[in-house]
Amino acid sequence: MSVTVRFQRLPGFDPEVPLPGYATQGAAGADIRANLPEEARAGGLTLAPMARLLVPTGLACAIPEGYEMQIRARSGLALRHGITLPNAPATIDSDYRGPVGVILLNLGEAPFIVEHGARIAQIVIAPVVQARFTLAETLEETARGAGGFGSTGRA
Repeated sequence: MSVTVRFQRLPGFDPEVPLPGYATQGAAGADIRANLPEEARAGGLTLAPMARLLVPTGLACAIPEGYEMQIRARSGLALRHGITLPNAPATIDSDYRGPVGVILLNLGEAPFIVEHGARIAQIVIAPVVQARFTLAETLEETARGAGGFGSTGRA
């Protein structure tokens, strides 16, 4: 199954940075890249330990109605450098048309340089189900009941 997500390159960004793409045929996530302003391209952006940074991609997009774009961390960056997304998975709704940025968080011990054109995250296109929310006087009983965090025990 496939859907088409249309991207628009934003003015002032490098048109040579590739669009998101899948690294392998079986990949669920497509790599999305940093597209830095011209003044930051040579040296990149420094992300200090425990700091957050909104990294531009130079793109806007049109996601088909009934779908969302999820932005997720790249496992290699997380393992090697402690780079993650504080709001993972981030959601971009189908009716949003603004710039796509990726919020990175450095949980590592050393500063991390976000290089121009680097693969910084993955995007996953997923179907959306919207719920109807109603108020009920009572709820059905279950085996778990009102047990909270950790209430299912330890395996």
